[in-house]
Amino acid sequence: MTKFIFVTGGVVSSLGKGLTAAALGTLLENRGLKVALQKFDPYLNVDPGTMSPYQHGEVYVLDDGAETDLDLGHYERFTNVKLTRLNNLTSGQVYQTVLNNEREGKYLGKTVQVIPHVTDEIKNRIHLLAEKSGADVIITEIGGTTGDIEGLPFLEAIREFALEVGYNNAIFLHVTYVPFIKAAGELKTKPTQQSVAKLREIGVTPHVLVCRCEKPLDKDLRQKISLFCNIPVEAVIEEKDVDHSIYEVPLMLQRERMDELVCRLLHLTTPTPNMSHWQEIIRKLIAPQHRVRIGVVGKYIGLQDAYKSVYEAIIHGGVANDCGVEIVQVDAEDIEKNGADKTLKGLGGILVPGGFGERGVEGKILAAQYARENKIPYLGLCLGMQIATIEFARNVLKLSKAHSTEFDLATPHPVIAMLDEQRKVTKKGGTMRLGAQPCQLAVGSKAGQLYGSFVIHERHRHRYEFNNAYREKFEQAGFAFSGLSPDGKLVEVIEIPDHPFFIASQFHPEFLSKPHVPHPLFKGFIAAAHQRIHQKPI
Repeated sequence: MTKFIFVTGGVVSSLGKGLTAAALGTLLENRGLKVALQKFDPYLNVDPGTMSPYQHGEVYVLDDGAETDLDLGHYERFTNVKLTRLNNLTSGQVYQTVLNNEREGKYLGKTVQVIPHVTDEIKNRIHLLAEKSGADVIITEIGGTTGDIEGLPFLEAIREFALEVGYNNAIFLHVTYVPFIKAAGELKTKPTQQSVAKLREIGVTPHVLVCRCEKPLDKDLRQKISLFCNIPVEAVIEEKDVDHSIYEVPLMLQRERMDELVCRLLHLTTPTPNMSHWQEIIRKLIAPQHRVRIGVVGKYIGLQDAYKSVYEAIIHGGVANDCGVEIVQVDAEDIEKNGADKTLKGLGGILVPGGFGERGVEGKILAAQYARENKIPYLGLCLGMQIATIEFARNVLKLSKAHSTEFDLATPHPVIAMLDEQRKVTKKGGTMRLGAQPCQLAVGSKAGQLYGSFVIHERHRHRYEFNNAYREKFEQAGFAFSGLSPDGKLVEVIEIPDHPFFIASQFHPEFLSKPHVPHPLFKGFIAAAHQRIHQKPI
């Protein structure tokens, strides 16, 4: 029978429930168990696809085209699971399904209520994932903070679910905060006590407490938390702020013997995990043989989570090259104000990620020009490919007013234009070109060499594409279209062959990168960036 772990959070948001769930998934996988992870988000949006990055951080896209929470990125990076839309559920999806059922008469005239109809729908989603995944263990993270009104149906649903499957088959893991009060010079357990009390009022009693803290929990504090939260001392787990990287978290939790405790609570007999490969990743992050600085030019630079997968994929590229990477966050508007040379000088490589909207576009174009003209390694992702195309059209083809119709409908040279299939789309949510799509790479191309393959599948999230009316002009000027859709109609990868490294993709390669399986484009990009600065290959 499938076992279930429910991860809740208390005191404040952004405690790292997703990272904790992902790290536990890593440990359980390395014990030989098949793991599935799931995120429940209490907001009423159907998905985060129409939400601003400032509201939600990045939108993480899955193979099947689902636009999901960024925590699913942690799940895929830390484990070997391949997620689908079944792995992310929002209140919007729940209520949409319940109301559709009501309109179709499926409730046979009953009054539709939160209990049982909404909670039943939530429970059904857990059962469905268990059935489809065939996992030994399912880890379900409940978004938000205990006590939030919108999260109550989810907490009620997991309370009912645990009762139904039996307490040997389901446990609750509560992530809470133990703050360090500088004036008092000590950690305080009262917020944790209050959080657990609130959770118990709802009917959920945690089996494991994961205590986020800045300073170590001593024996007395653990015993105090144990006493007042009615939990064994061994189940009080310290999760201190990591010194170097989030990839230290699995090893930290292993030292706390959390995976051993979880297996014992769920009556699972498994071998001790061998984490030597993970230890080698941490070694390369803490004491790399090489160093390089990479500039990420974006418009949401003020929010770390807006480019979460991009930053992680850059780090993975560094791990692949035993190279420490300093990520320099560059606001595209600063380039517009101060110039590219002043803003970007001294960088080993320049990366322009995806995005929407006109703000900062001219700064990104200047960044692409600076990288091309100064032979600085350049990697463009989605909008970053379109930016490189616009820059080349303006400054090499001398089409001075070339642009994308996303930003200028009246441009005389629309080198980037809306996909034909998008022209009649009126709804914004879930209507872009989404999910994994095949791509054919050209023989002899740099991209083909990096992948070591000529047929790849990568994840997309866009409405605009290269305008094929200009393809011949670009090719004649030395602009290579090295990746195309199988029918040859859509440009997926571009590169400049006489440049040390100038590659851009219409897809989002960052979504497929893992610390133990770095993405080939990021691996090649970091190697080229290091070689430029140090004048020698890694």
